[in-house]
Amino acid sequence: MAMMEEKWEFDSFDDGSLNKIVGEIQLKKYGKFMDDYASQLKSIEDALDDSIGDAWDFTLDPIALQFLPYEQTSLLELIKTDNKVLNKVLTVFSSLCCEMSSLKHEAETKFYHALLFYGEGELDKVQEEGEAQVQMGRMMPVLQELLCFVSRCYEVVRNTVQQLGALHTSDRAAPKTIDVSQVHFQPVYEHLGDLLTVLTTLDSIVETHTILTDHWTLYKRMLKSVRHNPSRFGVAEDKLRPFEKLLMKLEGQLLDGVILQNCIEQVFDEPSIGVARNSVFAEEFLLNIRSLFSHMEARIGESNEVDQRQKFVGVCGLYVLHFQIFRTMDRKLFKSLWDVYKKVPAITLTGNIVWYPNDFLLNKIKQADKWLDKKAVLAVKQFQTQYLQQRNQALARETQTYHLQVAAWMVKVESTLNQKNLMEDLTSRCTLLIQGILYAYSLSHLIKTTMNLHVSMNKPMTKTAVLSLCRLIELLKAIDHTFHRRTMLIADSIHHITQHLCFLAMTSIETAKKRVKSDKKYSDKALDVMSALILAENALNGSMTKERRLIINLAMCVGAQMKAFKEDELTNFQLIMKKLDMICDIRQRLHAACDCSFVYWHRVVFPLYVQDVYEDRVDAQRIHYMFAALRDCVAPMQQSKHLDSPQTLLDIFDKEIMDSMHEHMLDRLCRDVETDLRLSIHTHLQLDDRNPFKNGLMDLRHFFMIRPIRFFNSFINIRAYVTHYLERTFYNLTTVALHDWKTYGEMRNLAEQKYGLNMMEAHLPTQTLEQGLDVLEIMRNIHIFVSKYLYNLNNQIFVEMSSNNKHLNTINIRHIANSIRTHGSGIMNTTVNFTFQFLRKKFFIFSQFLYDEHIKSRLIKDLRFFKENHLQTDQKYPFDRADKFNRGIRKLGMTPDGQSYLDQFRQLITQIGNAMGYVRMIRSGGLHCCSNAIRFVPDLDDIVTFEDLVKDEGLSEECQTSAKHLDTVISDLAKNFAEGTEYFKMLVDVFAPEFRNPKNMHLRNFYIILPPLTLNFVEHSITSKEKLNRKNKVGAAFTDDGFAMGVAYILKLLDQYHDFDSLHWFQSVREKYNKEKRQIHQQLQRSQTVEDEKLQQTLNLTVRRLDVYVQEFDLLYYSLSSARIFFRADKTAAEEQEEKKEEANRGPPSNSDVQSASTSNPHTTGQN
Repeated sequence: MAMMEEKWEFDSFDDGSLNKIVGEIQLKKYGKFMDDYASQLKSIEDALDDSIGDAWDFTLDPIALQFLPYEQTSLLELIKTDNKVLNKVLTVFSSLCCEMSSLKHEAETKFYHALLFYGEGELDKVQEEGEAQVQMGRMMPVLQELLCFVSRCYEVVRNTVQQLGALHTSDRAAPKTIDVSQVHFQPVYEHLGDLLTVLTTLDSIVETHTILTDHWTLYKRMLKSVRHNPSRFGVAEDKLRPFEKLLMKLEGQLLDGVILQNCIEQVFDEPSIGVARNSVFAEEFLLNIRSLFSHMEARIGESNEVDQRQKFVGVCGLYVLHFQIFRTMDRKLFKSLWDVYKKVPAITLTGNIVWYPNDFLLNKIKQADKWLDKKAVLAVKQFQTQYLQQRNQALARETQTYHLQVAAWMVKVESTLNQKNLMEDLTSRCTLLIQGILYAYSLSHLIKTTMNLHVSMNKPMTKTAVLSLCRLIELLKAIDHTFHRRTMLIADSIHHITQHLCFLAMTSIETAKKRVKSDKKYSDKALDVMSALILAENALNGSMTKERRLIINLAMCVGAQMKAFKEDELTNFQLIMKKLDMICDIRQRLHAACDCSFVYWHRVVFPLYVQDVYEDRVDAQRIHYMFAALRDCVAPMQQSKHLDSPQTLLDIFDKEIMDSMHEHMLDRLCRDVETDLRLSIHTHLQLDDRNPFKNGLMDLRHFFMIRPIRFFNSFINIRAYVTHYLERTFYNLTTVALHDWKTYGEMRNLAEQKYGLNMMEAHLPTQTLEQGLDVLEIMRNIHIFVSKYLYNLNNQIFVEMSSNNKHLNTINIRHIANSIRTHGSGIMNTTVNFTFQFLRKKFFIFSQFLYDEHIKSRLIKDLRFFKENHLQTDQKYPFDRADKFNRGIRKLGMTPDGQSYLDQFRQLITQIGNAMGYVRMIRSGGLHCCSNAIRFVPDLDDIVTFEDLVKDEGLSEECQTSAKHLDTVISDLAKNFAEGTEYFKMLVDVFAPEFRNPKNMHLRNFYIILPPLTLNFVEHSITSKEKLNRKNKVGAAFTDDGFAMGVAYILKLLDQYHDFDSLHWFQSVREKYNKEKRQIHQQLQRSQTVEDEKLQQTLNLTVRRLDVYVQEFDLLYYSLSSARIFFRADKTAAEEQEEKKEEANRGPPSNSDVQSASTSNPHTTGQN
């Protein structure tokens, strides 16, 4: 072991600096890494944080900085001087003061709110029978604790009075203590006044709480019933009697409103201590009351007031205590106390409890009636009403003033505290912080007094007053927020300010000590003064805790005698101590001043406030302050004891506030944003005047700049709420009206551009994307569809004939494919079946028309003429015969809208053709959908069977079932894609036998009606196209290939392609028009020599008209030729029969053949 140590020591020997250099390099690298990492974290934090400044979020404080120092040393150790008697006196009084402060804190945190909130939370619903007794039963532990608390207060008050009485006495037999002839322990009287204020507050709460009194009566009644029959309620009779005694004690000491009265009426005299007849103590007591009152009376109602109102309650309590003990009355002091109502007519003790000092004095001092005339009493009531009126009138002006003052103070705080020079002005910083506290107290007193007085006096508030008070509440929380945001800088400043003030105080004490030492006369009083000054100096040498400051104040009561301080020095020292108290307790003072828990009792104004914020819009961010005020209500509500859990009360409060928020802001904002988006998108419609100069500009963007508002355990994110509402609304309305998807898409884009709302796309099913009319709708109303839509053969599209809207609906292959994908491929066969039913009805009308005697006779006549004169006409059907038929048929009659029988027959053929075009589109759409679905199958010739593969792997039965379903789906897709059902062929095969039946010979005349029918169609087409250029576009059309499809289909059914071709009709038309054009050209040449301009214009117009006719006939010829391809016009019925026999002998085609054929099939291309 020794060898190892030696080696270790040898290894640690450093003969050079190599290791040290390497270590320093590594440390530098590590330090650089840490700096870079810290800067990266800071940049990330800055990027994510949307707040101003570097303070913690006011609503989310996971860590709070408290800079209130706590004393770790006991009072006995702190009060140590060579003067033992002085030590004992100061120790007793400081202990009593600490005890009274502790009792006051206990009452404020434990009892006030438990009593105040009793009965809350059940206002909206009728209480169940027995609920009142249950709630009172839950309050029993609190009332018992309160009884013990009150008893303890009585003991402390008695002990304090006795200690003061023992000190200030002229009895020579009393134990010798320090000389107190010029000593006034004012801090003790202040603390005694605070404790009496607590008892007064408890009395006021109980007296004004009617629900507590009513429930107590019901509870006693219930106990009476239990006493008559204890066994029924399972209660032992021997336990009832003590419990009844406890109830009587609770009622007598707590609920009769005599808590303070019992305290001041207790016996203070003891055999060893006489209080009531101690005239020296009576004078001292009254002197201290006068001194306390003079100090606070000057500041009550002024801008530098802090908590003087609450201290005044204590002074009144001390005055009543003095009167009760000594039975003497200082009328001058009483008059001064009485006249305070002229400054403050009422004081808020806690929550909504209002205390009237004049009523208090009259009730506690019965003899006061003799000294006051009735006019003085009436004047108080009149002044209260007058005060309230003046406050309401001046409220708007005061709000403006406070707004400017607080805003200026906030700016000063931001600028002053940010200065980081070492030689900073601590005095200005101290003044600035205290000024903020003073503003907070002034605002708090104004708000509480005004609101609570309205409630107490049953006076309604005007809307202006309510909104002004809400503005003041915002300012109050703005001050709180400013202190919070600058917590770090304030904490740093407070430390320096405290040290600076301590130094100033110690300087003053040092001066006084020198003055006392310079007096060569020795006396016990001088020794007491010197000991007190040394004690104060020692207390200043340390952190300024409450205990140390209390000891300093008590010590200075002794040390300020014998002219140790000059008057101005003493005033200055007292001012320093006041500043020290304010700075050291700044967090507690700030919390007391900015606490807005009273808002709970006035929450009825919240809906009005939210309405104002919404209508004001510009300054919407201020709503954060109001919610901060509402959050202050949470801590007191958690002290409630009458419900199962305080959470019940919190939930009711939460719901009430959120309901108001939704009703008056969020839902209104959603509706207004939606309306604005709709009006902006539909500006092309005739809407109301939206001129911002006339109707005002509704700028809602400010609401979307508000940071999420925290309330209880949730956040109110206005941007997210409105975004969600719009997404939900747009989605739902799009599903109801699919054709509006584009409008809502534009509204979504506008919302992002105008309000910065990033909304999700409405990922609806494929039915909504380019759906057009649904296949099901067309199928069910095919008779309407074929009459209202026009077919285009080349683009394979249907166009609406006419519409009341500014646009026409169209249907193409993509629409049909989307519908098939939505409804499944089974819809195709159903559609064709519906088409078959429709065609059957139309063919019946078709047959009737051709069977008509007038039509049949004309057709037979024309057919006979063509056969007899075909040599003379060069095998071409004469144009004149067709034109004569077209004109002559009008003589048979016209419909009310001016249509001949031939026009109606043309429409019938067009509708049949449209139905066939729709069937063609269904087939193309089916192939389109099927090809999209099957494109992921790699090889159609070699499709893998998944079921076999799963079985080979030995997977579970569920996997095998799934694989089987997958195989079925893929095989169905392959089958549909390969076969591509020939619907045209099916519809030809089903009708052809009947058409070609010898009993329907009248149908064989169809081909001879085609020349006049085509002529009629061309005239109709030219008329429709000319209407496109007119203002009134009724009947306008640019395409109608349904006629060509219908003609081609019927010719195929009748097997009359060769018969129609034998007419050489289109050649005849072309020759006729060419002949006319030649004649006109000859006339033009002759007219040029004559120079007849009108004749030339007429001839040019005629040529143009002939060109139009030629063009339309050519288009019809091309369309008819294209349509005939679908029905295999190159083969006759006999040839097709032969082909079927050959295919049957060859066998079915393979998948690859069909796939290669389908890619070149015109049905699947976009050009058809």
